[in-house]
Amino acid sequence: MTTHQTVIVLDFGGQYNQLIARRVRECGVYCEVQPYTLPIARLKEMEPVGIIFTGGPNSVYLNGAPRIDPEVFSLGVPVLGICYGAQLMALTLGGKVESSETREYGKTKTHYDNSDRLFAGLPETGISWMSHTDRIVEMPEGFVSTAHTDACPVAAMANETRRLYGLQFHPEVMHTENGLEMLRRFVTVCGCTGDWSMDDYARTAVNEIRQKVGNGKVLLALSGGVDSSVLAALLSKAVGKQLTCIFVDHGLMRKNEGDEVEAAFAGKDVNFIRVNAADQFLSALSGVTEPEKKRRIIGEAFIRVFEAEAKKIGKVDFLAQGTIYPDVIESGAGDAAVIKSHHNVGALPDHVDFKEIIEPLRMLFKDEVRQLGQKLGVPDYLVWRQPFPGPGLAIRVIGEITKEKLDILRDADAIYREEIAKAGLDRSIHQYFAVLTDTRSVGVMGDGRTYDYTLALRGVTTTDFMTADFARIPYDVLATVSARIVNEVSHINRVVYDITTKPPSTIEWE
Repeated sequence: MTTHQTVIVLDFGGQYNQLIARRVRECGVYCEVQPYTLPIARLKEMEPVGIIFTGGPNSVYLNGAPRIDPEVFSLGVPVLGICYGAQLMALTLGGKVESSETREYGKTKTHYDNSDRLFAGLPETGISWMSHTDRIVEMPEGFVSTAHTDACPVAAMANETRRLYGLQFHPEVMHTENGLEMLRRFVTVCGCTGDWSMDDYARTAVNEIRQKVGNGKVLLALSGGVDSSVLAALLSKAVGKQLTCIFVDHGLMRKNEGDEVEAAFAGKDVNFIRVNAADQFLSALSGVTEPEKKRRIIGEAFIRVFEAEAKKIGKVDFLAQGTIYPDVIESGAGDAAVIKSHHNVGALPDHVDFKEIIEPLRMLFKDEVRQLGQKLGVPDYLVWRQPFPGPGLAIRVIGEITKEKLDILRDADAIYREEIAKAGLDRSIHQYFAVLTDTRSVGVMGDGRTYDYTLALRGVTTTDFMTADFARIPYDVLATVSARIVNEVSHINRVVYDITTKPPSTIEWE
């Protein structure tokens, strides 16, 4: 059990649940996510200083909707309910929740009562992120409304005496103005002193890996991306030469990336093996256009390659994976709805020839992984490497995958990344990449007409990769990128820039 002050997030199945924990950690407070079914006795044992109920996809008044033991409100610690969690708090304590005639989604102008501790010192009006079809129509005894919108009279409620709070909106997403400050005020109400840091996480993770692995051997899929590189450093620190890193070059890497990965890790204090399996992956993907099928084929192919390599190196006890929070959430962990599966968490066959899978980064968001990497001494060029999905360019080539289309995308993506770096934007834009669409359009080059591919550019700014805004790349930079791509890369005659936020879109196209 941690010796730090702990806030427990009880998960009711919403998409932003782990993000709530991420925000609490930004306040320097240790936070864990637990299922809403956690027995009250176990919750007491964890001695939380505060509890947060998450959102969820259900209507709280329907039969079968997730419920909570009312005793949780008698533990003497502050409780914050968010969206479904606020409605659950209201219903459990004697209030009333009904379907709303006016549904609110997205950015909503909200009016706050500054006498409430969560809003003290903040502007009286601001934008909050709403996502609900139900609303609280009667508050429980002792509660007062502390925020409202034009369509929602109880956008927030509070019982200051019992330190119980409900927010109909989502303070954890970046679209809610001052949302982090609201959560910071809640942890202050909880009496939190901010006694948790990434140094503590690193020490704890190393000790837990050592205890779990013992004298066993660990096999890691090393992609060379941020997650797997930091994981390699963490595992190396914990178990040293008991770790074997297998780099599977599936032929879906960015330009020259396979050689760069090998150069970065070969000769280091790890057992490094490179497997050139491009033909195997491209053959398996032949004719496949559906994104989920692509991911599952690639995931299964990864496992088959690992099994083959494991047999060559002898008994392997643990398969390590660089799964992080967004992977878990978007693959539909718990009661959450599935957005897309990730090869790390959703594509494992029923039979795997390893004793157990370990995922030491599972509790971290991307920016936390980078922080951990810096604590572990991972070189900056790896820590700040552009995020790259496990399925690689397979999910950045829309439609059927061929070597020709992959080569087109590799060249275009390399130009894009090169120009972003030249413009000094490579640290301020948190992820940027090119997508080869399956759309062809008419163009003119020289005296002739062309009918070639449309290339989409994506660039986002984010702190957590659960929500993101499109990057405001200067027009002159985009113009340079576009001109270079259509002039230097064959079969592309149109370049477009994606200006969609997450949500409603995802960062990747597939």
